[in-house]
Amino acid sequence: MQTPTPSDADLLARVAAGDERALRELVERHSAWLALRLRRRTPDEELAASALQDTFVAVWQQARRYRGDGDVGAWLWGIAIRQLVSRLRVRRGPTPVSQQVVAALSPSLRSAEDELLAAVEHGDLGAALRGLSPQLREALQVTVLDGLSTSEAALLLGVPQGTVKSRVRLAKARLRRQLLEGLA
Repeated sequence: MQTPTPSDADLLARVAAGDERALRELVERHSAWLALRLRRRTPDEELAASALQDTFVAVWQQARRYRGDGDVGAWLWGIAIRQLVSRLRVRRGPTPVSQQVVAALSPSLRSAEDELLAAVEHGDLGAALRGLSPQLREALQVTVLDGLSTSEAALLLGVPQGTVKSRVRLAKARLRRQLLEGLA
């Protein structure tokens, strides 16, 4: 009889209790996709690797903070993106977001937003998103999908905070207009 595979939430509870093997299993389950997403946010491989490593150090130290009311993967991504932003703050210089698209991701490594965008790629929303400039799409991605504040997004994108706000506002207005025109 096989032992059932523990859920991420179960593993995180064990990590909170000091179980190093549970942490190793979380690392094995989540490090590949977290690394891919971090590398999509910065062209600096070393910076992404450092943020990933410190993500799991933070998980070890803060596992008790997980409230259990959301997906563990989303909670881990929140930690990872903030680790990356923290490193960028220390660097004090703008670092451009990588424009590379990881096209060959296996379905198990694709992020939630990648899955969502793939599902709507050929629909009205996909067309509207493709109609946005890369700068507007980036601003939407880091603020709406990644959940960063405008100040964190500004640091990540290497632009002033007001520029992020303007881009997000403009992107939303253009999406709204394009989608409403499609209904008429």
